[in-house]
Amino acid sequence: MAGAFVYQIFTSSSLFSFGVYHIISTTRNFLKSSPQSYSAKPYHPLLPNHQQHNRFLKHTQLYLTIICLLIALTHQIIVSTDVDPLLKGRTPVHRLISLQSVAVTVIFLILTISLILSDSTTTTATITTTPLPSDLFFALGAAAFFLQYSVATSAATVQTSDLQAKCDSMFAKISLLSSTLCLVLALKPNLFIFDVGLGASLCLQGLWELQTGLSLYVDAFIPEGCHKLLDVTSGVEGSTKCDLDESKLRAVAILDLVFLFHVMFVLLLVMITYVIVGKCVGIRRIGSYEALPTTSINAADSSHIQMKSLTGTQA
Repeated sequence: MAGAFVYQIFTSSSLFSFGVYHIISTTRNFLKSSPQSYSAKPYHPLLPNHQQHNRFLKHTQLYLTIICLLIALTHQIIVSTDVDPLLKGRTPVHRLISLQSVAVTVIFLILTISLILSDSTTTTATITTTPLPSDLFFALGAAAFFLQYSVATSAATVQTSDLQAKCDSMFAKISLLSSTLCLVLALKPNLFIFDVGLGASLCLQGLWELQTGLSLYVDAFIPEGCHKLLDVTSGVEGSTKCDLDESKLRAVAILDLVFLFHVMFVLLLVMITYVIVGKCVGIRRIGSYEALPTTSINAADSSHIQMKSLTGTQA
């Protein structure tokens, strides 16, 4: 179970770090642009535009994402070969669910690689590569997160542990939220609140991965009345169970309460990030005011003044 908990920590830190980076970058982009020119981006380069001569530094976020996805893919493939002794019958449910998770990870990996290739615009004598639109990547991301939601929901339905099923179902809801936010950004990329909400959902996914590992594999955080099965040597799904119905209901209520604390923490993080980035970058937004016209007025028109004629006067 130690290996499973270590992987939960790795997944949690990766998702939370990417979420915080997205919130900071999105807020900075929002504060430095006008309302008319703001648009959500699938990723944010590490350096400003005038310092993006080094392609590796420009795509640092994407390269780190690929490394994390490869580690997750390797772990899921290894886990899929294990036999789950807690599932009834001979049907390899655990292996099939793990292979579904592998497929979702491969989809995210393909999207990340496609984003790097699309951003690297090249022109040769026979091939011309142009960047794909951002709304297409957001639409594909929405589909990938929806598949993640579907896999997590399927995993929750076949769990023999109510505690594990509750953790999977909550993670599925967060994935559905991320999918919805990506879909909205694909249709309306100028909505800042949904863009920063996408980063917040990634942070929430990371926090919930950590909470799942603590609730299932760490004795001090396992709810009262639940315990790890003594005959299980490896941390497989269902290895933490609650015997009494009262213990199950209490554990589920505790997880719901902890989830609300995580949501409150993410909201507080978003507000603090906005304030700090606003002080560092400075608010340069033009707002809703329109610039005054600067067109020159003809000299003839400017010299023409309508006056009332004077009659009956003497010089």
